[in-house]
Amino acid sequence: MNVLVVEDERSLADAICHILESEGYDAQAAYDGNEGLALARRGAYAAIVLDLMLPGVDGLTLVRTLRASGDDVPVLMLTARTQTSDKVSGLDAGADDYMTKPFEAPELLARLRALTRRAYDEAPARLSFGDLTLDLASHDLSCDGRQIHLSQKEFDVMRQLMSGTGRVVSKQDLLESVWGGESNATENSVEAYVSFLRKKIAHLGSRVSITTLRMLGYRLEELRRA
Repeated sequence: MNVLVVEDERSLADAICHILESEGYDAQAAYDGNEGLALARRGAYAAIVLDLMLPGVDGLTLVRTLRASGDDVPVLMLTARTQTSDKVSGLDAGADDYMTKPFEAPELLARLRALTRRAYDEAPARLSFGDLTLDLASHDLSCDGRQIHLSQKEFDVMRQLMSGTGRVVSKQDLLESVWGGESNATENSVEAYVSFLRKKIAHLGSRVSITTLRMLGYRLEELRRA
């Protein structure tokens, strides 16, 4: 189970990763908000341990950005602040739980177990839009009994498009969430995979289309029957 730790105090971030790894988690550290947001957008984490005060993008902005994009990854927010108003701000921004520093390792692990268990119980096995269904386990895209398998990148792009029903997803968002902020991929890569998906959707005979909105990005739309 992958956990992202976003904490600018390197010794603490590394200590948290060590605690998690000793319990069987795969942990990755980001030491500022910009790096943390880029990694989080890839959507490959079971949970995020997030510091409130970060250089670059702060914790509140980071979690708000994830929630605005439709990402519901469980977030455990950390802070040295103890005021109730600070906790309320974190939870209202979209965090799922809140811990103040310093904290004990057993409590951190218990809270993470609770968050990931809850997310697992609530996680959908499929995403749907119009007559299309995307199986999150098999990576199969289906329509009215017909199905076609998607490659990993095709699946990642389609999942982003289907996660927020009808929302516009920019090419930059797709580059960061699918290829990662450090990748050398360009917008041409996004255009190529969108083209692949359009062909597969047409092959299935679906009424759903991937519409290009100039200067904005892509959105799923369903053609209505006449």
